[in-house]
Amino acid sequence: MLNECLEYLALKPDGVYLDATAGLGGHTGAIARRLQEMGGRGRVLACDRDAERLELAQANTSDVSSRIRFYQSLFSTLGERLTAEGVSQLDGLLADLGVSRYQLTDSGRGFSLMADGPLDMRMTRDMRMGRESSGTAADLVNFESEKQLADLIFRLGEERRSRRIARAIVRARPLQTTGQLAKLIEGVVPRTEKIHPATRTFMALRIAVNREMEELDALLASIPGLLKPGGRAVIVTFMSLEDRKVKQSFQAMAQTGRARLLTRHVVRPAEAEIRNNPPSRSAKLRAVEWL
Repeated sequence: MLNECLEYLALKPDGVYLDATAGLGGHTGAIARRLQEMGGRGRVLACDRDAERLELAQANTSDVSSRIRFYQSLFSTLGERLTAEGVSQLDGLLADLGVSRYQLTDSGRGFSLMADGPLDMRMTRDMRMGRESSGTAADLVNFESEKQLADLIFRLGEERRSRRIARAIVRARPLQTTGQLAKLIEGVVPRTEKIHPATRTFMALRIAVNREMEELDALLASIPGLLKPGGRAVIVTFMSLEDRKVKQSFQAMAQTGRARLLTRHVVRPAEAEIRNNPPSRSAKLRAVEWL
C-alpha cells in the first residue's frame, strides 16, 4: 500500500518523517525520493529492530542516502532515538507492521514453517538490543505450562484448537526445531483451511517472543508526543489484534479533540495490488492527524 501511505502522509518539502519499520527500505526510499523530487530539505529517520534488515535497507536506498538516517530501535525507544537526533517533533510517522518475507524465509531465524531451523523467532539479531537476554520460541514451547501455552496460542494466534495443540506440545517435549513443531501440529490439527495448520501457533509464538503487542502499545502511546500540529501517523496492520489496537487508539485521540481521523473506515489495498502481491490482501491502513 505504498501509494496510499504516501497519500495519507501528505509529504511536505521540508518535513521530517519517521519510518518506524524500515524493513528492506521500500517505504523509506519512496519517502526520501518523493522529498528529493519536491526540492526541499525534507529527510527521513528510518528505524528497525533488526540490524540485518537495516543493512539491506541502506543498500536499497543508496541513491537517496543523503536524506536518510538509519537507527536500530524498538518502538518503545523511539523517543530516545529522536531526542538523540535532536528532533523534537515530526511531520509524519509511518509504521508497516507486516513481517518481511526476508525474515519468514530465513530458516536460521526460526520463523519458517517450510524450512527447518532452530525454534528462535527473535527479530532482534544484535546483542546490544538484547538478543542474548530475550527468550526464544523454544523457551516458551518447552517450559510454559500447558494452560499458559494454550492461552497464549488462543489469545495471540486466535487459534480455536489451542488446547489440543498445547497438550500435544507438552507431551512431545523437548522440541528444538521449527520442523519438529510444524510436523507435530500437522499431526493433531486437520488441514481444513488453505493455510498450514501450524500457521496461527507460529504467529502466536513470534508475537510473544518479540513482545509485539507491548511494543505496539508503546508506539501508539508515543504518537501524541512525537507529532507536531498537522503531523500525521499512518499505520498498516495485517492482523485483527493489531488493527483493533490502532483503531481504538486513533479513536481515543480523536475523542480528545486533539486529533482528526483521516480514515473513518479502514483502507484496504486495491485489487490490482492484491493480484500482484497476494499477501497484501490482509493489509489495513489507518491514519490520524494531530491538531
